[in-house]
Amino acid sequence: MTTRTFRIMVRGAFDALTPEQHAELTAAAAEHDVLKAQFTDEGHLTYDLSARPFFTFRFLEYGEAEEDVVAASVRAETAAELWLTDRGYGYKNLKSQAQDMSLAAVGARGKQEARRKS
Repeated sequence: MTTRTFRIMVRGAFDALTPEQHAELTAAAAEHDVLKAQFTDEGHLTYDLSARPFFTFRFLEYGEAEEDVVAASVRAETAAELWLTDRGYGYKNLKSQAQDMSLAAVGARGKQEARRKS
């Protein structure tokens, strides 16, 4: 069987942050800028508290069948919850969205590479 790669985004909102927590997150905002967003195994967090209280974690997960995306989404949500809870950050409205990359449409660059290889 081939390994499938899943891109999972877990979104939510910070809730009831203390002034200290808000300051801590604001101080670290540069490393969590959406322009630096990437999908990683451990999850990459992005937010912009100066604009809104929302955040997104981006995870890479893996499975062997299309059905594995459900378990991968649960793992990603759990990892996001643990990260937030371990740091004492309140949150609400966690939702995940997953994409099986083996089913993703091939873009123009991918089509060009496929033509070159054939």
